[in-house]
Amino acid sequence: MRVKVKAKIKRAEEIKISTEYIKLDSFLKFANAVESGGMAKTVIADGQVAVNGETCTQRGKKLRPGDQVEIFGGEYVVAAEG
Repeated sequence: MRVKVKAKIKRAEEIKISTEYIKLDSFLKFANAVESGGMAKTVIADGQVAVNGETCTQRGKKLRPGDQVEIFGGEYVVAAEG
């Protein structure tokens, strides 16, 4: 018996910002990817966050529309509001 499995396409959640950029730690809180600023600081320092496919350990990294963030298996994309 053959079974076909369709890959589930995971779409990134779009998070809209109204400014030119947002810092990574603030973005994680804004997107509700972490519970607090302290948790954001810890997961970033531990290398658990990827920005545009690369591990990022800079809390103050500026994210601009089009940037993609991955954390805990979730994917987010920064989008411009409006």
